[in-house]
Amino acid sequence: QVQLVESGGGLVQPGGSLRLSCVASGNIYSAYGMAWFRQAPGKQRELVASIDKTGHTNYAGSVQDRFTISRDNAKNTVSLQMNSLKVEDTAVYFCNLNQFATDYWGQGTQVTVSS
Repeated sequence: QVQLVESGGGLVQPGGSLRLSCVASGNIYSAYGMAWFRQAPGKQRELVASIDKTGHTNYAGSVQDRFTISRDNAKNTVSLQMNSLKVEDTAVYFCNLNQFATDYWGQGTQVTVSS
């Protein structure tokens, strides 16, 4: 089994920044992808950003140039630096690890952008 624990959510004003972190533990092997998803009330969960083992990244168009995903393979962590936050970024953010075609999820962390 794989466990994911997120941290770093909170309340921030529009234009502000937050950094989310996720630590993975358990049966983790060498080749896996990590990502951040989010789910706003009444909406489907959506991919925010992903990063593979080699560091190749992919971003949703709505966060391109504002968010940066990074990972530390030695520590099995993934982070999401969120800048220039907008009200529409408000959601529960979930850490995801994909290994051997199986998805593992964290419990989620609330990000609220409001003045």
